[in-house]
Amino acid sequence: MEHRITLRVDGSDRSVTVDARTTLLDALRERLGVTSPKKGCDHGQCGACTVLLDGRRQLSCLAFAVAHDGDRVITAEGVGEALGDGGLHPVQQAFVEQDAFQCGYCTPGQVCSAVGMLDEAAAGHPSHVTDDLVPPETPGVPAPLDDDEIRERMSGNLCRCGAYVNIVAALRGTAVAPREAS
Repeated sequence: MEHRITLRVDGSDRSVTVDARTTLLDALRERLGVTSPKKGCDHGQCGACTVLLDGRRQLSCLAFAVAHDGDRVITAEGVGEALGDGGLHPVQQAFVEQDAFQCGYCTPGQVCSAVGMLDEAAAGHPSHVTDDLVPPETPGVPAPLDDDEIRERMSGNLCRCGAYVNIVAALRGTAVAPREAS
């Protein structure tokens, strides 16, 4: 059965007709031509398809598009635009400065996941390795994250090239720097 849905993708309303079984990833890539989220494993195990769905990290290969009619989807192409200045998001800038990518296939999912996880940390959400997460003193400014915390929070995103050292370095610097709301 076909359904007409509207998604707000990277700030623009986009309407598309999809089958009820169409994933958000396939709706974005195949129907709307948004190729930033990548199809890696198609089983929710690699993180290459990660987007921000109404501000939260989401594996788009595991989400049915019809369940998100009217929702806001931000891809790696749109995270910088979400700040309103048209430039790079601080996470994107840190990835460039730390050379936190090699082939670049996983990078869009890594960027979206990183933006989401920094927002989660700033909101005080603990992770498996958190000993005692103290809410940040300044809203919107993440508490300093150590390397173990960054690795745990990013563990759902795989990099086939092994750029993990540089990804952690990029996020270490971004996690302690004040950022604008995304």
